[in-house]
Amino acid sequence: MSDRAAFETLFRAHVSAVHAYALRRSDGATADEVVADTFLVCWRRLDRVPEDALPWLYAVARRCLANRLRAGRREQLRTALASPSSADPTADVYEQRAHAREVLAALAELPAKEREALQLCAWEGLTPDQAARVAGCTAAAFRVRLHRARRRLTATLDATPARDLKEAL
Repeated sequence: MSDRAAFETLFRAHVSAVHAYALRRSDGATADEVVADTFLVCWRRLDRVPEDALPWLYAVARRCLANRLRAGRREQLRTALASPSSADPTADVYEQRAHAREVLAALAELPAKEREALQLCAWEGLTPDQAARVAGCTAAAFRVRLHRARRRLTATLDATPARDLKEAL
């Protein structure tokens, strides 16, 4: 198979997952740029892409996103994650939003590496072994990081006082 055909196959198989990964961590425009950067790196290093390419692509996307955040987009990401989507004025929706804000706030309190561990496994659906490759550490170190993150997140959420619905909004 030619390099172009191999790249096109790889792109078609994983572009949606890489875009979703970037979109969960940034706004739409930044996610599009991260996907473009990720697959540019993929094309340039096609000979280095492992057979199980998705964790490798996530690792590249992670670094591309980090570069963009360092370039001054960190506040834009926080705003995108904290802003509510269009409102449906039912109590159930408000309750779900309040809970989502509590979870996001608890996630934000975690150390960055622990937060990333949870996101890679819960949001991206990676196994700890795959996520360890994305995070650039050993599987054992990643499992410890994931365990600590789960424990701290649970403790933070358990310590969150019950709030009046109006206060949570």
